[in-house]
Amino acid sequence: MLMATFQASLRTLATSGAALGQIALELNRYACSNSQGGARFTTAFLAELNPETGDISYVNAGHNVPILRRSSGAVYRPEEGGIPIGVLATASYQVGATNLANGDWLVIFTDGVVEAMNAKGEEYGEPELIRVIDRGAALAPAELLKNLLAALDWFVGNTPQHDDITCLLLKRG
Repeated sequence: MLMATFQASLRTLATSGAALGQIALELNRYACSNSQGGARFTTAFLAELNPETGDISYVNAGHNVPILRRSSGAVYRPEEGGIPIGVLATASYQVGATNLANGDWLVIFTDGVVEAMNAKGEEYGEPELIRVIDRGAALAPAELLKNLLAALDWFVGNTPQHDDITCLLLKRG
């Protein structure tokens, strides 16, 4: 129910023409009015991409910091933003900016990806996620996602997971 309300609010605000920072503030104000004193909150990575230039403005509201893997292999972590949405009504959010050049990957993921556990109680971790992205940098997004999910499945084996595993891959050019 919380996510349905969040998504509806985001759709409404996104079509209002408001700037990204204002959208984050308004989402937070609304969420705080229904968050049971901060007990119900949402992490989010909000972004606007100009497909012609590759320019990205973003707000990271307490979410796992995405991985921006450059075509050179360098990794940038877009972390500007603020606290999770719904925690504190007076929170402020910083808007960050970067560029997605040809051959660059933007990988946005939930904690269920990097915190996936194997039978030994080991976490999958961000270093392994970055290795999978590096190995598949020349692939199409659907193929890299397939490889990532296969690597996660191999790592966890039959170990039950207690969190969602969600990953969005975006490649330019």
